[in-house]
Amino acid sequence: MQSGPSRNVLGRRWIRWVLLLGVTVIALAAVLVPALLIQPFKLQTAERLRISYALHHWSPMITLLALLLALLIAISLWNQTRGWWRRACLVSLFIPLLVATWFARQNHFEWMFKPLPNAGFARVNDAGFVSEGDMVLAVEMNGDAAAYPVGQIAYHHVVQDTIGGIPVLVTY
Repeated sequence: MQSGPSRNVLGRRWIRWVLLLGVTVIALAAVLVPALLIQPFKLQTAERLRISYALHHWSPMITLLALLLALLIAISLWNQTRGWWRRACLVSLFIPLLVATWFARQNHFEWMFKPLPNAGFARVNDAGFVSEGDMVLAVEMNGDAAAYPVGQIAYHHVVQDTIGGIPVLVTY
């Protein structure tokens, strides 16, 4: 007569733990992959943008379903899990799931590419931070011209300005 749980029960429990870990990884990937694909100063291709925006669109649903599935798995494991440290591991898996579920509902693209709140503009003679070989984006409208150093807008990607009385949004 066997005194401990059968191999079949242990196998099912092991499968549920692996499934719980997998669900957690999927939820984290749904949130982290878009942020990793669209980093400032990293090559951004049309394919990366497409993947990133698609995942960003679906990540709230993916993370919510992952959280619900993880909750069902955790409930089924709770009574069969012995030892406080195993239960602590079970509960601790919900921390990254909850963070991913919250983060999926935030616009992290805005966090990564914040527009300059108070952009300062300098005349050509006062722009000592721009060397002669630096690339600039130049705009001329109604006889007024402005140049935006690529190095200055590389992080923010967006500069709002008025040139020749016309509001413009400079980006690249």
